[in-house]
Amino acid sequence: MTLPALLFGMVLASAYGTAFHFWKGGSLGKLVLYVVLAWVGFWAGHLLGSALGWTFAAIGPLNAGMATLGAAVFLFVGEWLGRVEVSQR
Repeated sequence: MTLPALLFGMVLASAYGTAFHFWKGGSLGKLVLYVVLAWVGFWAGHLLGSALGWTFAAIGPLNAGMATLGAAVFLFVGEWLGRVEVSQR
């Protein structure tokens, strides 16, 4: 993995997280959560695609298709798990 591909991946994942935040809304804490979830999901998807030999929309050494799918899964599951409200007695 080259440094430009790594930086492009971080920028792309950050864009996914911020776009998801603008779509769903929320506080600054939610923005940070969505960006971190997008980073983790992006690189997990990239590594999973590389390990399985699946290439989809590759941009140089970056498996952007699988990485995008990974980021989407992490964002939607993280948003769903973040809906939990704690009731105080």
